[in-house]
Amino acid sequence: MTVRRDFQEPARCRPALVIGREDLFTAAREQLTSGGSVLLHGPAGIGKSTVLRALAEEYGATARTVLRCSATESESHLPFLALADLLGLVLDEVSARLPAAQRTALESALTGRGESSLRRDGLALRLAVLSALRALAAEGPVLVVADDLQWLDPASSELLGFAARRLGGTPVQLLCAVRTESQEYDRHLRGSPPDTLAVRLGPLSRAQVSQLLDHRGHTGLPRSTVREIHRTSGGNPLFALELGRALTESPTPPRAGEPLPVPTSLRALVLSRLDMLSVEARRTLLVASAGARPTPALLHAAGRENAEAECAQAAELGLLSTEPEGPTVRFAHPLISAALYAEAPAQERRAAHAALSTAASDPIERARHLALATTGTDPDVAARLAEAAALARDRGAPSVASRLGLLAARHTPADSVPGPDERRLQAAEDAITAGEVDLAQDIAREVLTRATVPVDRVRAWIIVIDTAGHTMTEVDAAFPQALADAGDDPRLLALVHYQLAWRTLIVEGDFTGAREAAAHAADLAARGADRRTELLALAFQAQIETLMGHPAAPVTIKRALQEPQDPRVACHHNGAGSARFRWLVMGDQLAEARATVTALLREVRRRGSVESEVHFLRGLAETELRSGHCGQALDLARESLRLAHDSGIGETASAMLTSLAEASGGDVDRALALAREAVEHAEQDGDQMYLSRALGALGHAQLVAGDPAGAVRSLRRVRELEAGLGITDPARGRWHGDLAEALVRVGEPAEAQDVIDATREHALRLGRESVLAVLDRAEALVRAAHGDREAAVSQLTSAQDRLAKLGYGLEEARAAFELARLRTRRPGATSYDEPTRLFRRCRALPWLRQVAEAASAPEPQPPVLPAPEPLDALSGLASMERQVAALVMEGATNREIAARLFISVKTVEATLTRVYRKLGIRSRVDIVRLAAARRAK
Repeated sequence: MTVRRDFQEPARCRPALVIGREDLFTAAREQLTSGGSVLLHGPAGIGKSTVLRALAEEYGATARTVLRCSATESESHLPFLALADLLGLVLDEVSARLPAAQRTALESALTGRGESSLRRDGLALRLAVLSALRALAAEGPVLVVADDLQWLDPASSELLGFAARRLGGTPVQLLCAVRTESQEYDRHLRGSPPDTLAVRLGPLSRAQVSQLLDHRGHTGLPRSTVREIHRTSGGNPLFALELGRALTESPTPPRAGEPLPVPTSLRALVLSRLDMLSVEARRTLLVASAGARPTPALLHAAGRENAEAECAQAAELGLLSTEPEGPTVRFAHPLISAALYAEAPAQERRAAHAALSTAASDPIERARHLALATTGTDPDVAARLAEAAALARDRGAPSVASRLGLLAARHTPADSVPGPDERRLQAAEDAITAGEVDLAQDIAREVLTRATVPVDRVRAWIIVIDTAGHTMTEVDAAFPQALADAGDDPRLLALVHYQLAWRTLIVEGDFTGAREAAAHAADLAARGADRRTELLALAFQAQIETLMGHPAAPVTIKRALQEPQDPRVACHHNGAGSARFRWLVMGDQLAEARATVTALLREVRRRGSVESEVHFLRGLAETELRSGHCGQALDLARESLRLAHDSGIGETASAMLTSLAEASGGDVDRALALAREAVEHAEQDGDQMYLSRALGALGHAQLVAGDPAGAVRSLRRVRELEAGLGITDPARGRWHGDLAEALVRVGEPAEAQDVIDATREHALRLGRESVLAVLDRAEALVRAAHGDREAAVSQLTSAQDRLAKLGYGLEEARAAFELARLRTRRPGATSYDEPTRLFRRCRALPWLRQVAEAASAPEPQPPVLPAPEPLDALSGLASMERQVAALVMEGATNREIAARLFISVKTVEATLTRVYRKLGIRSRVDIVRLAAARRAK
């Protein structure tokens, strides 16, 4: 968003970049392209000028003439100034084509010679502006670009509106922007052409504010700070940039509990009417700005006896909202509250907090205000804050608990028990729960600079490691230091070895080593009577064993579920509940898995645990996807991805799962992009575990997109990776059927059968019924490729029935689709009715499009295999390559070949490219020549 010059943004940071306005920009562009006009409106700083400039730059190139004006408040009293900006440079071009009276009136108004006025020359001037625009339009399209319409001088505004209302049928378009606070753009719309589209620019989302700050160079801000910037700015891009600049330039960031620093430029902008308030009214507003949820009753209790009258006075000045929403006193914009608080002297702020510390009814609020009213250390204040933090934690508000904990640490004397560092570390752990990992890491690293107690140091190291997420290679140096600080204490060693188990899995991809490390951590925790770490280690061991297909997995899950349980672990995303959910999903118990993960999601939301919420949203999305509820799965996956991006937690995993959901029920191109993003992130992070999952998602998206060759490349990599990792349970990634199908599509049925045989062995050992059914569906395609259609139909029918009974709706529909392809004999045959019905029930839009394409394809024929005695030149080709070459020899087109071999046209083209390369020829004609040469013999 473009910033006004008086806000001191560097010139290099002012490109016309439209962030968060893509949909609005598209709508405005389409309106202009269709010949209409556009009126952008919204509050100050919302980004109207940026969108206006971007549209003018893009669309202005199509106009012969572009007329511009940009009014300012200080010049709005000067008559005809905006008109002079618009028409001054083209006056010589059009004046000769105007009637004498109109020409004289217009020249007088634009040049200042004479005493033209609307009262004296009203009709002549109005007609002159209209005639001038029509004269310009006669030579080619005209675009009028006018910014800040609210500051247009009245005379120019009247003339422009008069002309605009009468420009129908002429190629003159208006692109204008006006500052409005609500829907008061109607007056300006009435002064626009009849076909004008009004586009209101609203606040940016938190993610968009973060993107904007990064683009303008305000990088490295903690996510918690970005969230506060978004809240304080109300999503206004100008306000957000100014707050970001103030933070970047500030030598010391605000302390816990304190609002953001508001720069003088913004204070002047939002508090321009503050001087019109009485002194007492200002004090009342200060108390309101210090409160979390101020009400008239709270203000009365805080000693503001005339609160209602003083709030009414502020509302009349536009400082408070005039729209009642319950008893709460609402500021017209969050920034007004922040600026008012920042403007007040420190002594007055402390007095406001002191009054609220006794007036507030909520113990958390009372403790917070007491802390902000107190200077220096005070053990009683610290104790009350720690109690309030515990209460906030129990209420499911870990972010509040974290900030209260930091306030408690600030007021804790150095010799107290618990000490300030212990309270800081508890605040960091609360921050992790809230998803504020950058804040947690900052706290932990600060503690490590001075802490000497081993317990505190190990706890801080664990926080540093834990906040690294799947980028554990970045904190490799922390492990030996944590082990050294742990000494021989089994409780501390258990904490470190539990994290080492994760590192072994994620970084080294060693499932066996990770299982052993997790078991060792559980033993150490049991010796040290640390039940929480013991339960986490057992749950992790169970998850690894489940993924490995290890026979000990059920026993380990049972151990992890034994009493006594720790409530913090029971619903943790790495706890036993999560391990049980994974076991249920992999064991085809979808209904029970859905009930389990739904209960877990409900509990973590109650507790405010962001990382666990991201994890269980993915789990629920996966369950719905397996069940064939593609629309629900897509909604849940997108929600998980939004939360992951917002918190910086689980982004790779959420992108991978959302790719699968998009490929099944959304946009295949989006699925490909997300899968590639997940692969890239996993490779950058050195995350072997999620690299194979991301490649599996990419291969699936490529298969759905009609690129079986790409799917083969991706899924072969998955096969190699999982073989190296020791993953034997095919229910972990469920990519095996896709690989076999893709191999058939590219003419490699032998390799497809090898994948099916190897996978079936493990699926039979582990009892993975749905995997076995999918493998049968893929094997039917192998049989069809060899010409055994009857056996293929029988196997597909059986696979479809078993998948339906297991509740795998989408896989059932895919089996029905393959059956329809085999049975179809004529275009438009009704045999596609069943897959259409099943895919529609699943809301599987990409698959429905494939069915529609197949139904409209030319009449399919049985695959024509090469003659028993193939050409010597073709003997080195793969099976699919020989079939394609043989059909080319018969004169079949690529589309006909695709229909007869049940593959896509893209696959035919790719196969022919390989044939040309292997035979040393250049085109289809050369294949036909080979056939002719054989016949001549």
